[in-house]
Amino acid sequence: MPFKSHRPTDKTRQQAQSASGLGLPQDQIAALIGIAPDTLRKHYELELGLGKAQASAAVAKTLFNKATTGGDTTAMIWWTKSQMKWSETVRQELTGKDGGGIVVQINNQDTDLV
Repeated sequence: MPFKSHRPTDKTRQQAQSASGLGLPQDQIAALIGIAPDTLRKHYELELGLGKAQASAAVAKTLFNKATTGGDTTAMIWWTKSQMKWSETVRQELTGKDGGGIVVQINNQDTDLV
């Protein structure tokens, strides 16, 4: 039995773009349209890319607005870390008794260390 060729329509193009923007995996998008995943990639490459890019742009815009209005500290922190390459640093210093140097004693009789 020969396969029926697929012809994209405006409706199926919109479905692919919208579903891609929502983050659905390509096998699920193909199932929604009623085609194989390979057929989806063959006929809807542009829509799959656009859907993802438009969704990412919308989320980035919302996050940027939250960070720049001064009301969302979490958004500000995320922006500085991901876009400005800021990071938290932890500095830990070890000292000996009363803040002095660390004394290391090695006993040659400890054969377990060898």
